[in-house]
Amino acid sequence: MLSPETWQYLYAAIAIWLATYLIRRHLNPLNSIPTVGPSAPLLSYLGAIHYIRDAESLLREGYQKYYGTVFKVAMLDGWLAVFTGPKLIDELRRSSDDELSAVEGTSQVLQLRHTLGPGVDDQFHVAVVRDKLTRSLQVLCPDVLDEVSAAFQEYIPAKEDEWVGVRVFPVVQQVVARASNRVIVGLPKCRDPEYLKVAVNFTNDVFITSFIINLFPDFLKPIIGRMTTMVSKNKHILMPMIVPMLQERQRMFEQFGDNWEDKPRDLLQWILDEGREKGTPFDNIVEKVLLVNFGAIHTSSGTFTHALYNLAAHTEYIQPLRKEVESIITEEGWSKASIGKMRKLDSFLKESMRLADGSLLTMFRKAVKDVTLSDGTRIPRGTLVAAASATAHSDGTRYPAPDTFDPFRFARLREGGVDAATKHQLVNTSVDFLTFGHGKHACPGRFFAANELKIMLAYLVLNYDIKFEEEGKRPPNIRFGPANLPSHSAVVLFRKRKDVPSFTLPASLHT
Repeated sequence: MLSPETWQYLYAAIAIWLATYLIRRHLNPLNSIPTVGPSAPLLSYLGAIHYIRDAESLLREGYQKYYGTVFKVAMLDGWLAVFTGPKLIDELRRSSDDELSAVEGTSQVLQLRHTLGPGVDDQFHVAVVRDKLTRSLQVLCPDVLDEVSAAFQEYIPAKEDEWVGVRVFPVVQQVVARASNRVIVGLPKCRDPEYLKVAVNFTNDVFITSFIINLFPDFLKPIIGRMTTMVSKNKHILMPMIVPMLQERQRMFEQFGDNWEDKPRDLLQWILDEGREKGTPFDNIVEKVLLVNFGAIHTSSGTFTHALYNLAAHTEYIQPLRKEVESIITEEGWSKASIGKMRKLDSFLKESMRLADGSLLTMFRKAVKDVTLSDGTRIPRGTLVAAASATAHSDGTRYPAPDTFDPFRFARLREGGVDAATKHQLVNTSVDFLTFGHGKHACPGRFFAANELKIMLAYLVLNYDIKFEEEGKRPPNIRFGPANLPSHSAVVLFRKRKDVPSFTLPASLHT
């Protein structure tokens, strides 16, 4: 039995611990940021579980209560500070990387350092995508259309006289993977089933692995990362597929110099050229191929599946889209410029993305130092922050009838003059449309992605009739944490269109 003196020491120790905790809690700037959900120790884990199960309700509650400010929600490994309102979202856009870092924010969300290693920090491939890929869209357009056409014909065995059911999401993943890799690694590798399997698996494994790692506190993350080998396994499988290609291209460079006959015009070559100047080893270039695939396949697959479900649920919009595409291609053929004139097509995709773009949050950043915002809110070092994109996209003060799918909403807005025509096109970012992020860290591949998605949608409306078996009923989305994904199991009915005009075939491409 404890003596009275021992009890006194225990009571004193508890009192000191409690006083220290209360003082630290009072001084922690995070506690001055309002919380949605429980914030007390231990109880905050209930809030984190709520965030995993129904993040949207927490974000909408925070948006309604604290619009124009910052609120926080609990995650299993810490707090997330959510920026709301145009002023603060624009401040997040303008923030410097030595205060609110995009690289550190993405690293914490995806946990690639703990699975692929520190080489992922050298993101020189981002500039290659932003500059060389974007400048090459015109000349790459025929290749993308050719691959989209070949892939859809292979994966959708539709007939003219009957409807064929297709489980859409895996088909879209394959089409996007092939079309994207026609530009990333070129023919014939972009049609190699084993290569495509790795590219798609890596995309899926990144999310599974990052979710597992983010269940644990920071000091355990490196250990858990080494234990979860799915992401690194994809790199090991891909190495013997890509390294011989790199070696052969390096041999050609050493033999013939920088410009040789039939030099490949793809991202792999551009990354190799850039990496050669930096002395980047081949295994790091393979990592860049995986990361580019991740960005291309994940976002575009989800986006296009959402749009396809909307089209199958609202079949009355097939004909106006078909009419626009046919009239423009009749006049100009297939090209980047002609695709850019398809405003209804552009608007259909943008409206689909407004209502569901894969995530309820965007513009993830991590505070690398203590930051004080213009409204006095203090963000302590180490805090993860993001913008509430889903609530911004459904704000009735920005979008009339925000919950209504209005596919030509942005096409009408673009009729308001030159500035409006630019502002409301799919690739343009703003505080009102955050799907691609906003500012200098906006998605660097969005111009390619938008072009690819429009080619895919144009090809489908020209060549197929589309509907759900239960007409007009769209399958519910998958909600998990901030993820807002299309159903992975829904079936769409396709019927090959009769009397398809000959100019829809890839053989009639114009560059």
